[in-house]
Amino acid sequence: MKFRLTATVAASAILLGLAAPAFAAHAFDVAAAPAPAVQAAQGVTVPPLGFTRRVLPNGLEVYSARDANTSNVTVQVWYKVGSKDDPSGRSGFAHLFEHLMFKATRNLPSESFDRLTEDVGGGNNAFTADDVTAYHETIPANHLQRLLFAEADRMGSLVVDEPTFISERDVVKEEYRQRILASPYGRLFGLFVPETIYQDSPYRRPGIGSIQELEASSLDDVRRFHATYYRPDNAYLIVAGNFDQAQLDRWVDQYFAPLKNPSTPIPANTVVEPEPTGPKSVTFYAPNVPLPAVVVAWPTVKYADPDRAALEVLDGVLSTGESSRLYRALVYDKQIANSIGSSPDFAQQAGNLTAYAIMADGHDADEGIAALNEEIARLRDQPISAAELAEAQNELVASALRSRETVEDRAQALGFSLINTGGAAAADQGVAQIQAVTVADVQRVARKYLTPQRQSTITYLAADAAHPPSVQKMNVDAPVKVADLAPAGEPVALLPEGQRAALPQAGPDVAPATPVVADFRLDNGLRVLVAPTQGLPLVSARLNLKAGSANDPSGKAGVAALTAALLTQGTTTRSAPEIATQIEQLGAAVGAGAGVDFANVYANAPANAFPQTVALMADLVKHPAFAAEELERQQAQTLDGLRVALSQPGAIAGQTVGRVIYGDAPYGSPGSGTLQTVPTITPADVAAFHAARYRPSDATLVFSGDITPDAARALAQQTFGDWRASGAAPAAVADPAGQAQAPRIVVVNQPGAGQAAVVAAIRGVPRTDADYFPLLVGNTLLGGGFSSRLNQEIRIKRGLSYGAGSSLGARADAGVFTASTQTKNETADEVADLILAEIARLGSEPATQADLAPRRAVLIGGFGDSLETVDGLGSLVANLALYDLPMSDLADYAGRVRAVTPEQIETAFARHLPVNQASLVIVGDGSLFLDDLRAKHPNLEVIQLEDLNLGSGALK
Repeated sequence: MKFRLTATVAASAILLGLAAPAFAAHAFDVAAAPAPAVQAAQGVTVPPLGFTRRVLPNGLEVYSARDANTSNVTVQVWYKVGSKDDPSGRSGFAHLFEHLMFKATRNLPSESFDRLTEDVGGGNNAFTADDVTAYHETIPANHLQRLLFAEADRMGSLVVDEPTFISERDVVKEEYRQRILASPYGRLFGLFVPETIYQDSPYRRPGIGSIQELEASSLDDVRRFHATYYRPDNAYLIVAGNFDQAQLDRWVDQYFAPLKNPSTPIPANTVVEPEPTGPKSVTFYAPNVPLPAVVVAWPTVKYADPDRAALEVLDGVLSTGESSRLYRALVYDKQIANSIGSSPDFAQQAGNLTAYAIMADGHDADEGIAALNEEIARLRDQPISAAELAEAQNELVASALRSRETVEDRAQALGFSLINTGGAAAADQGVAQIQAVTVADVQRVARKYLTPQRQSTITYLAADAAHPPSVQKMNVDAPVKVADLAPAGEPVALLPEGQRAALPQAGPDVAPATPVVADFRLDNGLRVLVAPTQGLPLVSARLNLKAGSANDPSGKAGVAALTAALLTQGTTTRSAPEIATQIEQLGAAVGAGAGVDFANVYANAPANAFPQTVALMADLVKHPAFAAEELERQQAQTLDGLRVALSQPGAIAGQTVGRVIYGDAPYGSPGSGTLQTVPTITPADVAAFHAARYRPSDATLVFSGDITPDAARALAQQTFGDWRASGAAPAAVADPAGQAQAPRIVVVNQPGAGQAAVVAAIRGVPRTDADYFPLLVGNTLLGGGFSSRLNQEIRIKRGLSYGAGSSLGARADAGVFTASTQTKNETADEVADLILAEIARLGSEPATQADLAPRRAVLIGGFGDSLETVDGLGSLVANLALYDLPMSDLADYAGRVRAVTPEQIETAFARHLPVNQASLVIVGDGSLFLDDLRAKHPNLEVIQLEDLNLGSGALK
């Protein structure tokens, strides 16, 4: 798996009844024999995708692959239209249209796709990229026919009216504010990087567009766009999962074959990006940028180019993991950057490679540019080592293996190949191409593409009085013009209910199977749980310990988090770089983290590398070094991460809620620490915490995946059998949630914030509370999923947010229930009212059975999805163990959810989550909403961001 070491910073990348015809046998085109299985360097087999292909007379290409080991099926339609096809003056149009495709069709009312997917235990989503707009649903297999009917109906007869168009356009504006304006680095990666890299290619425009050009679009534009691009001969239909092939073929023929293509051609869009004429160097400014950032970038190759594999390996050497060159040089050795990364972006017509650094506090952009250039020059001037090549290859192969765990994953791998190459072969050839890359290939592509003359250098700094915020480049020309689009034709309207084609009925249920979990203890008291599966050769391990942030010593917030982070930073026999190198050599993912109640050490690896991976994991747990210099590095990264977090409304609100609900009790303390506490933590603090809290008798080791109970027992004994605790066990923290606090209305004023974060919070329940399942189902009704009440009211009906949701937040002691969203500053008070009203409804009026049936399905479907991956299954088992719940709850989960009644939900919410005990936390530009909010809540507290004190329950 590609993972960039960004400490606590993640850079935003903006990247979502017809008659069956008769036709001749030659319309079926079965693909050539599947590609042979590829042997990875470690001996891991990456199986071929195994899809078959047929082509309908209307040009629709259909790919299918049956998998009887799952209870699900995925249906995906990939349209060959993306943001590069946005007409001139209409940037963001393909993405806007993606939103509209979830509305009504001739036979289906608006939001039907949520009813047909989420409400039966599945899910749906879509994405827009440079060259594609893809729609994907994963559902219980018995609902396949219904989804095929629905996908065909929206391909052929989408309904778009003025109110829907305006509402969804408003939603996209909120998405723009959230992704671009509210994120400290959203403008950099979403706007300024693509506009700098490309000269003529339409890839230089942001996929999300701009608020001005979204405003310029019209309803007629939308209809013409659909008529132009949403047609059978411009799409791929991909189906994977548990189905009967012959039946699938009949349904496809019934619903998709009658669809016609328009007579107008698809507009030509084949811009050839010219070679750079020389280097570029530009500086951009933005508000709320806590740390400088720099990017160096080069145009490279399109996806189908033979050099893509060598560039992927080069990227792996450059930034994959803590042994990568950028991490070692900028973060670990020089300590001038808080986060680094690189990204090879290969599209249909062109590609690029970017490398970035978000600087550490006290270090400037020039240092980052010089360091990045030094590392790029090394790639050009000196061959990489054979060990570096093997590490990058192993990591890429393991990533390919992990990306094929679910039917949805495998369908998406195929879809990207089809869009970028026009064929399926690349999906199966990619691993072999990676394995064929040589040391000389990496140096060759570095010399060919990553030259100073072809380089763009971008500096990104905080705006100030002398440097106002940089403005998004507007009026960028594009190959496609509005005039090139097909005529809209007669508008389609939703038929009256009695005239609509009947929606097919669901078939018999295909129930998800849960494995029998083996449960035993080693002589040292370590509990071991084993959940074996059949499928890909992947295994996961997770060790859970009672060592969460609630156990932080008084005045030392952040000890638990730093202890976990330091486990991978050196043992008594291995240095941090040696650990990072070994992880990548194994193609493994290994790490640790601390939550509120528990710490977790995890590992995931191909089956044949798993024993070595667990041996490494055990060494990290048993023999950490806690070297002073490593602690200093982690402290610096944590502090910079906190500075970035405290520039974002959502993150600020999340930190503030803990103090509002728990005051000065242990649960109220920020788990990551504060700017004041982190510098005070010493090596002795973390060593003492580890000695007291990392104990086999208080730990549970969970294995899941391609491993037998006997093999797991032997491996656990071999690696953890000699683990012994030092000293007496510490006393459990008494009452970590503390006394209930009075409700508060807190505004954290962040002038210039791109959006306002709005959170309603109530002290909740422990995970073991008897009302857990009624509250869980009720929370899902309120804010679990797209069709939840909060999202319906705030996003769908009013277009006030990109999304709204809620979390039950159960913990070992009283948890924290939250309902939250982000909205433009001007509507913060309105959104707060809507959230509180929906919480109140749950405790004052019973839901109907019709309300609850789909929400139960959401929970059961999500549970089934988790069972499809080794990490998901391991997490389910581990969570039961954390709260001392019986393993039988795994098999009983669906029944517990189905047994919840409307009356139980109303009673549980009224008892545990009464709205009159709700606190509000709003973070944003108070000048735009404070007057309206104060009129409703005269007792509100206003705290300026620079005065916010997260070390105190008073917040001041």
